[in-house]
Amino acid sequence: MSTTVKRLTVTVAALVLSCGIASAQSISPKESSAAKQGDAKPDDYERWDAVREVYFPGRTIEDGSAFLSLDAPYRAQDAALVPVTVKAALPADAGWSIKTLTLLIDGNPVPLAGKFHLYDETAGAGHRNLSIGTRVRVNEYTLIHAVAETTDGRLFSAERYVKAAGGCSAPAMKNPEQAMARLGKMKLNLPQSVPAGGDVTAQLLVSHPNHSGMQFDQISRTYVPPYFIRSIKVSYAGQPVMDVETDISLSEDPSLHFTFTPKAAGDLKAEVVDSKDQTYTGDWQVTPQPAS
Repeated sequence: MSTTVKRLTVTVAALVLSCGIASAQSISPKESSAAKQGDAKPDDYERWDAVREVYFPGRTIEDGSAFLSLDAPYRAQDAALVPVTVKAALPADAGWSIKTLTLLIDGNPVPLAGKFHLYDETAGAGHRNLSIGTRVRVNEYTLIHAVAETTDGRLFSAERYVKAAGGCSAPAMKNPEQAMARLGKMKLNLPQSVPAGGDVTAQLLVSHPNHSGMQFDQISRTYVPPYFIRSIKVSYAGQPVMDVETDISLSEDPSLHFTFTPKAAGDLKAEVVDSKDQTYTGDWQVTPQPAS
């Protein structure tokens, strides 16, 4: 399904629900139990039913709370910069791993914040343990879902209810001249000690306005056209670490926390492509220290 069709489908579904003409759908016992936690209401799960059908049509999504967690503030301080972290720790005897992780902000005009394609050189594609963090826009009080797809074709989800509003239309933090002057510049943050063969958590920062198309320019009295990052590819020593598909739900100046395993010295590279098909690259030499 094309991105345009997905946007239209989600928008129509949201309008139907907001007008109160959506037909009632059955809610599973798990969903009923979850609805009692926090402030999620039946309408939130009706919206989730619509969103999941757009991104995972006709597929069953199982409860992943046994190994998958999603952390986000219950009440966000800034709706345009809501920190979200997804972690997974698979059982040692699991015969499968995680190959993709999809982060969805149910109440946003375009729910997709990121679809992370994960790679593990020992297993080809997939991760047994992972931690991914980023910052997202939240347009209204909503459930946020993380959906993990495993190498054996199953889907598992974790959810979090977040109270925030107006994140998609919030004005940019930088003025246009500053934003364009730093467009595409990147920074990589690593811990002081990088152990060889151990899991290392890195932070990639990309300067980009990531305009949602909903922000209003008070000077020109017009809406700022959408202009956002579409994809981020990260590799280490010539091997892929992750490929990320993104959209307008990702915050201004995207930040990604991720893990990788440097077994020897090599270059960590990032390639970023935005909605105007401009490509930006970053390259950093990493020299891990031998285990003591």
